[in-house]
Amino acid sequence: MKTLEEAELCFPQLFNSSCRKPMRPHALSMLSYILLSFISLLTMTLNLLVIISISHFKQLHTPTNLLLLSLAVSDFLVGFLIFFQIMLIDGCWLFGDLMCVIYNVLDFIITSASIGTMVLIAVDRYVAICYPLHYANKVTEKRVQVCVCLCWICSALLHSLLLKNNLEQPGRYNSCLGECVLVINYIAGLADLLLSFIGPVTLIIVLYMRVFVVAVTQARAMRSHIAALPLKRSEAKKSELKAARTLGVVIVVFLLCICPYYCVSLTGQDTLSNVSSVAFVIYLFYFNSCLNPVIYAYFYPWFRKSIKFIVTLKILQPGSYAADII
Repeated sequence: MKTLEEAELCFPQLFNSSCRKPMRPHALSMLSYILLSFISLLTMTLNLLVIISISHFKQLHTPTNLLLLSLAVSDFLVGFLIFFQIMLIDGCWLFGDLMCVIYNVLDFIITSASIGTMVLIAVDRYVAICYPLHYANKVTEKRVQVCVCLCWICSALLHSLLLKNNLEQPGRYNSCLGECVLVINYIAGLADLLLSFIGPVTLIIVLYMRVFVVAVTQARAMRSHIAALPLKRSEAKKSELKAARTLGVVIVVFLLCICPYYCVSLTGQDTLSNVSSVAFVIYLFYFNSCLNPVIYAYFYPWFRKSIKFIVTLKILQPGSYAADII
């Protein structure tokens, strides 16, 4: 029979060196388990549908959709990492110091790559709306693939460098067994903040403000001269404007979800009124990865059609990759 004191330890057999579990209501822990498990499963399922759709159907192999594919991959990985966050609800890390460092480094890399992909999406829409005649020549599938690869590689190199001390000696900052702590010095933290948040977010806002102004101007011009424009050209412009609007919604939702998280990181958890506030911004940060496919399903008919192909297993039929999705 465990004593009450042993039950409060992460590793009761290691009485002297084990961390203590934080005291919180059982109902709150169960609610957190259920909520995070639901978000994790839904995030992975929805983003897997996006990944399969864009990868499989030839019509969807466009530069913009390749960026959405990169975003879906990062969101899928966030859904997977949520499972490790579930393990931390009781306040105990049970996978060892090395896995603690790997988990946190992957979390940093995926988040940074996701923000980088958002920047690329903003650039894509900026060129498409502001320089439509040059879009086909400037934004090609090959260039987008190179940019996406560079985005992920730079994210991996940056955070491997910033977290170098933690990678060289896992667990060096832990005060007891069952703790998962990473420490970043002031300069590295400032560099991460500028390169992974402030810089990219500023660029996204500036580009999309420009896109918004040009899109409004073009929309007014289209209404004024719709009869004079060839039908095909008019439809192409409408398509680009619709894509800009949809991806604008994705970016706005993304910023609304991640900004509270970074604000908490800047101010420090101790300044918040209670732990539930910290949990809320973390859950909101994770929930963003689940929202993107929902936005696609609402705005993109091709995504709804591809889901039907996948669910009904028509995707397994020979030649399904050439199906008319758009």
